[in-house]
Amino acid sequence: MKTGRPRSFCVEDALDSAMDVFWRKGYQGASISDLTDAMGINAPSLYACFESKEGLFRAVLDRYEEAGKGFLRTVLDAPSARESAEIFLKGVAARATDPQSHPPGCLLLQSGLAGDDQRIPNELARHRAEKELALRERFECARRKGDLPKSADPAALARYLVTVANGMCVQASAGAALSDLQTVADMAVAAWPVSEKKKTKRRPVAAD
Repeated sequence: MKTGRPRSFCVEDALDSAMDVFWRKGYQGASISDLTDAMGINAPSLYACFESKEGLFRAVLDRYEEAGKGFLRTVLDAPSARESAEIFLKGVAARATDPQSHPPGCLLLQSGLAGDDQRIPNELARHRAEKELALRERFECARRKGDLPKSADPAALARYLVTVANGMCVQASAGAALSDLQTVADMAVAAWPVSEKKKTKRRPVAAD
């Protein structure tokens, strides 16, 4: 069993500081000295707690994903598939442009875009794919219940939303404002498929 001195730093605060470095510089661009300076610890402490730079990054990803679980649950629990889509895109727009909590954009997109080692890009792609899968399952349920037309493709709809969301995050990292991204979200949701049941309800009654 490993023994050693107790940690003299708050792991959660250290992870938040490391997240900011990975977000701004990417996994490859973030050096150990960049990370330890931001975290307020020395290299031996980093390795003792996280074993490696990759171990630290995976811990950062886990913290980032844990923070987003509530948002995703709100998306999936919306009364209709259209509302799920709208909440998802509007929420991404708000989170990607929030200057109080993190740099603009999305950690899953910006931290692993470069480098020869595919383990990090593959891990980031896995995290993104999990969100797409959750959306697809939500839309499959909606189609079974008649909330989406039978012709709707849940996998394509989930991919569509994730693609739009990724594009909005890239735009946010380039300086796009929240209002700009909300407009994009509105346009994307306007193209949402409507079930035959809802079309019938909206059909005007002919005058006698």
